Amino acid sequence: MFDQLIEDVKIVARATPNDKLLIIAGLANQDKTVGVIGDGNSDIKAFKAASVSLCMGSGTTMAQRQADIVLRDDDFYDSIRAIMFGRNIYSNIKRFLQFQVTCMFSLVLTMFIGYCYFTESPINSTQLLWINLVMDTFAAIALATMPPLETVLSEPVTSQDTQVMTKAVWRQIYGITLWNTVVMSIMIFAGKKMFNLTYETSTQTTERVDG
Repeated sequence: MFDQLIEDVKIVARATPNDKLLIIAGLANQDKTVGVIGDGNSDIKAFKAASVSLCMGSGTTMAQRQADIVLRDDDFYDSIRAIMFGRNIYSNIKRFLQFQVTCMFSLVLTMFIGYCYFTESPINSTQLLWINLVMDTFAAIALATMPPLETVLSEPVTSQDTQVMTKAVWRQIYGITLWNTVVMSIMIFAGKKMFNLTYETSTQTTERVDG
């Protein structure tokens, strides 16, 4: 009966704390992510039953302690902004991991190819540290400061069991890694002719050759 009624319900006026609790429990039984907003001690049970709970800024101390998110004021739009920022953090973490893993795979493959053909890595330790420094610092700043877009509200809800590195993300990582490795291989093997450089193959690697 609940499953049939809840599909047509949009607004419940004058809902009591028990009404909120029943609706939240019913939606949770349908494996749906439920968010609840309240401000009083009577909403604490609903906070515990919901997936995400938000307390208004003027809420009681007990309600604020039980809520997952406490808003600074009583503006309902702030709850939407809180959801936007929360989803944006998740998206930035996913982007950062994808960027880091792609760069590391590209470095490992490039070094492996160098060891196979030159018996040592074409990237020395100082260059590797510099790449990691730039990769970690600037990527973290760029992704951490990226503001949320309103489009994140239309994205599907992410459950706790959802993997950050999905199959689509791994396909992108493999594809970009392959592309980066091909470009680096071209630079290693054809860079001398492409840029009209003068050096011997024995000095192309990181080992210093005297004389």
